[in-house]
Amino acid sequence: MVLAIPFPAIDPVAVAIGPLAIRWYALAYIAGIIIGWRYALVLARRGPRPATGKAIVDRDMDDFIVWATLGVVLGGRIGYVLFYKPGYYATHPLEALQIWHGGMSFHGGLIGMILAMILFARGRDIAFWRLADVVAAVTPIGLFFGRIANFINGELYGRVADVPWAMVFPTGGPLPRHPSQLYQAFFEGICCFAVLAVLEWVYRVRERPATMSGAFLVAYGTARIVGELFREPDAHLGFLFYGTTMGQLLSLPMVLFGIWLIARARRPA
Repeated sequence: MVLAIPFPAIDPVAVAIGPLAIRWYALAYIAGIIIGWRYALVLARRGPRPATGKAIVDRDMDDFIVWATLGVVLGGRIGYVLFYKPGYYATHPLEALQIWHGGMSFHGGLIGMILAMILFARGRDIAFWRLADVVAAVTPIGLFFGRIANFINGELYGRVADVPWAMVFPTGGPLPRHPSQLYQAFFEGICCFAVLAVLEWVYRVRERPATMSGAFLVAYGTARIVGELFREPDAHLGFLFYGTTMGQLLSLPMVLFGIWLIARARRPA
């Protein structure tokens, strides 16, 4: 018999007051946005100040938080609908609005965030890459809290495993599995944040616009590709080309584009 750690059955609802229910999933998004916003203010105040054009000030980051929230939530949900379950939501369109049941795509959220940054930067006359580099540096904070919420919900669990820390998830059948949500929280959240923090506070890479953004794309894309090796593929998609998953296929272009951004930023002006 394979030993497994009991899954800590945590109620997905953190607080319930009558018909009002506040879920851990929502609190994770709120925590990621608020903490990320505060760190973004620190980075904006730190500079660097551009030789030409407008610098990012506190008011810009205060106002952008609304744009960022809309970009992440709308983009993440639309991305999930289009990338992962287009057939299902084509026949159940109203369920696409029920985001409290989970189902968000990071890659969709990334696209939504990029669109929000483009529109906001144009409206404020801010250089796009100056804003993007700040956002890139704080994004792992939200990723960490999001993966912890996935674990609490018992969703996006890992593949069947015989490691001592494997868990039997409530909806994952009787066999123990990798707690891949915690792996991804560590690599996509903590490790990515640490790498970007070193680049910020030791190497000051934001002095070369787009370098931080490229580094994030490479770090996250690599972490996601590796993390998918332990995560159970979505049941309705399964494995795709040569045993790859949808998450891996969507992350590979991110890594390649990130490498190109870093190389481009290093070229002499």
